Amino acid sequence: MNHAIQRRIADLEQYRPALTAEPDLDAFWSETLAAAKDKPLNGTRLLAKTPLDGMEAYKVEYEGFDSTRIHGWFVLPKNRPADAKLPCVVLYHGYTGSKGYPEDFAQYAMMGIAAFAVDIRGQGGDTGNLLAQRHGMTRGWLTQNILDKEECYYKAISLDALKALEWAAAQPEVDAGRICAMGGSQGGGLALLAAAVSEVPSIAVAHIPNMCHMDFGILNSTSSLTEAAEFLNRFPDKLDEVLRTLSYFDMMNLAHRIRIPLLVSVGLKDPVTMPETIFAAYNRIESDKRIEVYPFQGHAVGGDQNRKALEFIRMRFNF
Repeated sequence: MNHAIQRRIADLEQYRPALTAEPDLDAFWSETLAAAKDKPLNGTRLLAKTPLDGMEAYKVEYEGFDSTRIHGWFVLPKNRPADAKLPCVVLYHGYTGSKGYPEDFAQYAMMGIAAFAVDIRGQGGDTGNLLAQRHGMTRGWLTQNILDKEECYYKAISLDALKALEWAAAQPEVDAGRICAMGGSQGGGLALLAAAVSEVPSIAVAHIPNMCHMDFGILNSTSSLTEAAEFLNRFPDKLDEVLRTLSYFDMMNLAHRIRIPLLVSVGLKDPVTMPETIFAAYNRIESDKRIEVYPFQGHAVGGDQNRKALEFIRMRFNF
């Protein structure tokens, strides 16, 4: 049977729009990672109370891009061998969200693995934002310093996310060779970026990821990129500068750098992380990859996506 759903998916599987990468993309990331490498985390972890007897929870703080203290929850199964080295899932939340509560990650403790969930700076969690503002913004956070790739909000949250992986890998309970970068929407975009530019994660899960094909998204999506569209409506002469900045963090341009196993999900009715944007990046990934397509789903991460992510993690980490 050749129905409209199959044709839609077949078209998306062939979708490869022109890249928007600047000539210095690789140099930018090489210099950025080199500069961040020696920046200390100055991390702390403090045991916290939780009503669930089967897990330990720690309140964590560390420094990412700048001196902003990034807050997170580090969760461990309580009944584990004293010398156990556990797989760890590092979790990034969606736009305007937060790290949540330790109990939100009990499923990982039940599986016998660690989880580290972090705030994205300035959004809905405990974490502030000390990034200096160089230009006027529109609503939200995305347009902070959007005219400067070196000081923009996307660079700050990207390095915060990479430093979260570094913190997790340094914990004595964690097997640094079995770390998964995982998130949904904004968090899915950060998981993809981590897979592309960091050597820490060995697998990644990106549900309905943002930060893909952003020139298309800024024109068509109802995502956080509407903030950039509003900025450009106010400053129409800045179009080239804005698109240039976004291109350094666009997973369509960075997808070819991914070399680890990857699970992605997409909803065909999603007006936020539109299918075109996700496939534009996914189709350029050359690693061992799988995409789960939900024809009747909008911008959401459902139970089936979570179940398949847990199965993927268990299979890839061999436990």
